[in-house]
Amino acid sequence: QVQLVESGGGLVQVGESLRLFCVASGRALNNYQMGWFRQAPGKEREFVAFITWSGTMTTYADSVKGRFTISRDNAKNTVYLQMDSLRLEDTAAYYCAATKLYGARRTSYYDYWGQGTQVTVSF
Repeated sequence: QVQLVESGGGLVQVGESLRLFCVASGRALNNYQMGWFRQAPGKEREFVAFITWSGTMTTYADSVKGRFTISRDNAKNTVYLQMDSLRLEDTAAYYCAATKLYGARRTSYYDYWGQGTQVTVSF
């Protein structure tokens, strides 16, 4: 079992930055590939970013490419999502998730999920 806890969300203005944290407990995080997803009210949960267990490969949704950066520190059992140049449409609850599958973008491919952290972007 892996328990994931997200933090770092909050209320920011357009163009500002936030850094999200996902701390894992239970099994060591370096056994898993990690993803970030987000879900806005009335919408389906969508893929944001993915990172391999070693951190050597990352992929991003087109909507965040060039603005968001996923990274990890396995020694700290932590995955990060640096979000720059935030837009109104980035407002959502953000979730981290763990999977054994490479390059996974579908929610169904993930085994463990955190409870989410809210990010709200305003003018």
